[in-house]
Amino acid sequence: MESIMKKSAIIILMLSVIVIFSSRSAECASAQSYFEKGNTCYNDGEYDNAIKDYTEAISINADFADAYYNRGQAYYKKEKYDDAIRDYTRAIELNIRTAEIYNFRSLAYYKRGMYKNTIDDETTAISIKPDFGVAYHNRGIAYAKRGQYDEAIQDYNKAISLVPNYSDAYFSRGVAYFRKASEDFKKSCDRGNKFACENLKQLHE
Repeated sequence: MESIMKKSAIIILMLSVIVIFSSRSAECASAQSYFEKGNTCYNDGEYDNAIKDYTEAISINADFADAYYNRGQAYYKKEKYDDAIRDYTRAIELNIRTAEIYNFRSLAYYKRGMYKNTIDDETTAISIKPDFGVAYHNRGIAYAKRGQYDEAIQDYNKAISLVPNYSDAYFSRGVAYFRKASEDFKKSCDRGNKFACENLKQLHE
């Protein structure tokens, strides 16, 4: 009798494990289903619906890193930059630490005027992927916004060396040279150099 009871207890325990495992598998499948629906909506430009589906996936699986990442992308498309930053950060905490995610978060920081954060994230992206020309360009733009034109030009040069046909980098470098020249001409003009004043005027005509 005792042997039968022990066997019964073992069977019940095994059945419980199977039920729990099956339930967990169903949850994962459901979260994945919402995630895939979200991806379809995102690719169709339906960002609000994509956000809803990613949110459903996250409500089922709170550690679904890819869902946070992609919801962050959708929030960025909706210009909800604080929400995007929050989701990118959560995805990074859940161990998505690619150069691309740091680049995307840096862009959201840039849109919020948080240029130091942009520089930090692009620096991390470059440390992960040293040939990431876009990251050098984006960091250069953030440097330029802080008036650090020498650093900006250095980054644009690196971006161009990595991607020789990078038209945006050439444009940004030209703007940086222009602004740096304007600053130098103004300083010279303020100190009484008439030639510098004439050049400054020409730059702004």
